[in-house]
Amino acid sequence: MEQVDTAHSPEPAGSPGSFFSPALAGRIHASDIDLDGSNVAYWAYEPVEQTLDTRTILVIHGFRGDHHGLLRVVDHLPEMRIIMPDLPGFGSSEAFVGDEHSVERYGSFISSFMEALGLGTDTVLLGHSFGSIIASHFAAAHPGAIYPLVLVNPIAGPALEGTKGLMTKLAVLYYQLSARLPQRIGLAVLRNRLIVRIMSVSMAKTRDRHLRRFIHGQHDAYFSAFADRESLLESFRASVSANAAEVAPKLTLPVLLIAGEKDEIATLPDQRKLLEQLPDGTLQVIPGVGHLIHYETPAPAADSIRSFLKDHPA
Repeated sequence: MEQVDTAHSPEPAGSPGSFFSPALAGRIHASDIDLDGSNVAYWAYEPVEQTLDTRTILVIHGFRGDHHGLLRVVDHLPEMRIIMPDLPGFGSSEAFVGDEHSVERYGSFISSFMEALGLGTDTVLLGHSFGSIIASHFAAAHPGAIYPLVLVNPIAGPALEGTKGLMTKLAVLYYQLSARLPQRIGLAVLRNRLIVRIMSVSMAKTRDRHLRRFIHGQHDAYFSAFADRESLLESFRASVSANAAEVAPKLTLPVLLIAGEKDEIATLPDQRKLLEQLPDGTLQVIPGVGHLIHYETPAPAADSIRSFLKDHPA
């Protein structure tokens, strides 16, 4: 399985290795496991040094992403043990067998995955974007299963409403069209590099050209790594038909929201509304960044997570 090789740093500015520390490669243990008939790939990042603050964090990535997307945040949390699966249907993991790729089904996956790896109730659950929907619904349906909950760029309101509604409706048409076309053509449309680049450019807010090049390269490399268009369409429908606010009152555990000031997908007004509905919520807003906190501002995000976990020890 693919790992990030940082052993030859320093590398030219803008190359993938230049955005990771040399220590990251030594923390990686790649594995896979069979769950309910599907093979799931996952990566464990052991702490550089075990401390009293070391926690196990289970990370759930976003739509059309995989474990690579959160690597910069992992790199800035060297004292933590972090486990990141590729969700079924994405990256190196197989799609669910005979089941719809729904928010509820992904929640069942988290239960099975945690049980298989022996992850206890002191496990921290972190979800990014679509992963925030999955993580929040799981935590609401399984009180006491994890502690606490961290949501990065959380989907905090209905996707088809507000200023982001037009973008979402265009995306719905895009995925519906891709599903109706003959398979070869439909897959070509879904994996079209120009469309992927347009999505990447629209989300990136940084003016650092090296960082922008890195972000676009990451999306080019991993954004089209999905099992098949059927599971992708099901996951997309799940991503636009649910949100974290639906279950907010049921989230009685401490919840950290890490929001981007310029996020056009998970807007700041929606984050503040979500915060009001949480029994025990904390909102950290990172200025100057949009929906790509995990790529553009991993250090502030990691600092927020570290501080939050110190305030809420296992």
